[in-house]
Amino acid sequence: MAAGVSSPSPVAVALKDSAAAAVVAALLAVPLLGFRLMDRSQGPELALRLSWIPIAAASVFVGRFALTLGGGALSRGLARRPPTVTLVDRPNRGRRLAGWAMAGFALALPFLPFSDRNLIDKATLVLIYVMLGWGLNVVVGLAGLLDLGYVAFYAVGAYSYALLSLHFGLTFWICLPLAGLLAGTVGMILGFPVLRLRGDYLAIVTLGFGEIVRIILLNWQSLTGGPNGIVDIHRPSFFGLPFTANPPEGHPSFATFFGLAYTPDHRIIFQYYLIFALALATNLFTLRIRKLPIGRAWEALREDETACRSLGLNPTTIKLSAFAIGAMFGGLAGSFFATRQGFISPESFNFLESAMILAIVVLGGMGSQVGIVLAAVILVGLPEWFRDLQLYRMLAFGGAMVLIMLWRPRGLLSSREPTIRLATAPRPALPAPEPAA
Repeated sequence: MAAGVSSPSPVAVALKDSAAAAVVAALLAVPLLGFRLMDRSQGPELALRLSWIPIAAASVFVGRFALTLGGGALSRGLARRPPTVTLVDRPNRGRRLAGWAMAGFALALPFLPFSDRNLIDKATLVLIYVMLGWGLNVVVGLAGLLDLGYVAFYAVGAYSYALLSLHFGLTFWICLPLAGLLAGTVGMILGFPVLRLRGDYLAIVTLGFGEIVRIILLNWQSLTGGPNGIVDIHRPSFFGLPFTANPPEGHPSFATFFGLAYTPDHRIIFQYYLIFALALATNLFTLRIRKLPIGRAWEALREDETACRSLGLNPTTIKLSAFAIGAMFGGLAGSFFATRQGFISPESFNFLESAMILAIVVLGGMGSQVGIVLAAVILVGLPEWFRDLQLYRMLAFGGAMVLIMLWRPRGLLSSREPTIRLATAPRPALPAPEPAA
């Protein structure tokens, strides 16, 4: 640096960057926030809303200024911190306790004083996305395969359950595993064409596969009903006891068998505990399989496919197993979605659903089970509980992704550490120097 030329201070740099970001935000806010369509008696009218423009510019200015100064201070603090090495593999007790706390709260939710039918129904929807997130986490978080068409397996499970129950008269407990097996088979079929692909090319192929499945469901009207969908899907029973007020003659209902007054809440609570059990089984299976050789092979493939090949592992079987197991969980969630709704159509399985599930996995932290639960509550539960947020859901998606990529690039609770970590052996003590003669 030349003599007499001083570098600008961090505050000046932050102010300059924040001012530029505020100007860009103000220009973007003019078409996005500056106008509002009003419903008048004469017809729709375009009204100005210019007060939002300085609010947006000021918010971006403050956020950019704090991010610039805070990020610089954080990076300097990390640079001065001496490096540390973890010598032993010790489970994270905080996350384990948080997981048990969430499970206990979910188990007691229907019987809490503030719980009602609406809350239980929304919690059931959140658990469906938690199960889908854990299923996609096998493919994306553990195996490192970017899948943008995961909703296809969701749709295969839902339509498999609906068609098997309607045309063959099978019960829920028989259709559920069959739908999972069919979805897993479709996952293996998808895995064969993409064995040689990775990265962006893999994402494009899986995206195309998801759209192909949706178009097939939309146009194969003789089988799927086309855009009209499938109605009157059979609902699950409690070991043969239906949740109806007027059961068939000679067949007691759930309420009459246990001597209870009939209420529709019994079916809602049963469905809630059913998806809770399915999600818990998915979680336990994922945690267990991570410690098996196939789980460690997924992690090896995620970190470096070339090194994985050099170790003698077969990437073909590893990828196929990841796609099949992840698709199986998606099919199980789809079958429960079909029996819960009683009606399915191709519009329920568009690309937005795949983006939602992938956003849950990325936001929660790829490989983190507890993080996916938190992300599902934030992205699915909050908009459902606060209806005003429905209009800003996509805006919240974009903002959440930007913030996560800036502050927590690996997600809220990232867990990409190896399953097994070798402890570093202590260095032997050097012999004392001999005294000089």
